[in-house]
Amino acid sequence: METIKSSGDNDKRINLVILSEGYQTSELDQFITDVTSLSDDMFSQSPFLEYADYFNVYAIKVPSNESGADHPATATDVTEPATPMTTKDTYFNATFDAFNYHRLLYYGIDYADAATAEAKIHSVLSDNFPTYDQALILVNTNVYGGSGGEFPMASTSANDIAIHELGHSLFDLKDEYYPGDALAAEAINMTQETDPTLVKWKNWIGLNGIGIYPYGTSGVASTWNRPHQNCKMRYLGVPFCSVCKEGMIEKIHSLVSPIDSYTPISNTVSNPSFPLDFHLNLIKPAPDPTILESSWSLNADDNFATNVDDVSISESDLNVGSNNLTAVITDNTTLLRIDNHETLHVYTVTWTIDHSSLGVKDIESEINNLSIVMYPNPANTIANFKIESERGTNLKVDIMSLDGKKVKTVPMSNHETQQVDISNLSEGIYMANFYANNILVASKKLVKQ
Repeated sequence: METIKSSGDNDKRINLVILSEGYQTSELDQFITDVTSLSDDMFSQSPFLEYADYFNVYAIKVPSNESGADHPATATDVTEPATPMTTKDTYFNATFDAFNYHRLLYYGIDYADAATAEAKIHSVLSDNFPTYDQALILVNTNVYGGSGGEFPMASTSANDIAIHELGHSLFDLKDEYYPGDALAAEAINMTQETDPTLVKWKNWIGLNGIGIYPYGTSGVASTWNRPHQNCKMRYLGVPFCSVCKEGMIEKIHSLVSPIDSYTPISNTVSNPSFPLDFHLNLIKPAPDPTILESSWSLNADDNFATNVDDVSISESDLNVGSNNLTAVITDNTTLLRIDNHETLHVYTVTWTIDHSSLGVKDIESEINNLSIVMYPNPANTIANFKIESERGTNLKVDIMSLDGKKVKTVPMSNHETQQVDISNLSEGIYMANFYANNILVASKKLVKQ
């Protein structure tokens, strides 16, 4: 295994592992060159570009006895032989013409034929990198082709196929060309909803070409809709649309915390003296690291500090007894439409400082990742709230009017959706303030219709 891109510890990054196929031992240096080219191409495109530091990339050199891939010339979508018929002895049995499509490059001619190769893929990953997040197979042929599935496969001339297929396998995106009735389903970028106020990408309607576009003019295809007419999930060589980018960033946030490390950690400070120094090491998106915002609270002061990675506390800042310093981290990139977005990811570090007249006895720390959901928005009679917290004690939502009055407090149970009757509220805009352990961790606009 060889490192292509190292951004941080494997347990704090998304680990993409690329396996060689159809490379002989003498060609494995070329494999590393090809993997590097694919990685560079991938991280030049949004949102991989902005979130490059959230990924590690590794290459596993798997030698084959022969170079290339099989071309059985059995495809029915072209006049065969579209390329010279050939059979190659390769480790994962890379095969064009899979499922009768000439450009479909798969590790077998069909699912039954692929079973042996799939077992080999699992074995190689288990032996070399069992904690991978996504694996991809790069095939040593300049004939254009690839496929999706659990393990996407692409030829060296098809980087964009590889990136498109990662949209499926890693980020759960659907094709924005019609994939057929059997594969049509509700997803991040596919829906049967036609109401622009209810569609899942309503926060993007009218921006960056986002709308509600039917897949077809007749049949089942006409009942399904995509968000854009020219997205990478429909055509290669173009960018991902805003809806797909948002979904991809959501998945990144669900896999990786932006808090890479922090100090101090529990009981690592002996004989603490003032001032007490606290530090965050954050994985900051590019090119503007300021979109990752931090809000620091100390005891009852929710505005102790903002948008800094370091704070210092003097003795006069502390009460006698237990004190809580919390840093709340949120991603305010414009690639997410936070106000109208259904899910918000929040990350916190809390330090508990035991202070007495004799000084600081000890400092303990705790990290927490939260997922906050509110829907529908706008709402008429019922609003649904859900907080998923790794350390889910004392959760609540306060609904506030814009003049700062609290109109409703809703105690929350971790991982449970709470339906809240808002029918008695006047129409207008409110703020839903979410608290964990009495710390304000997020605020979202709630529109009452």
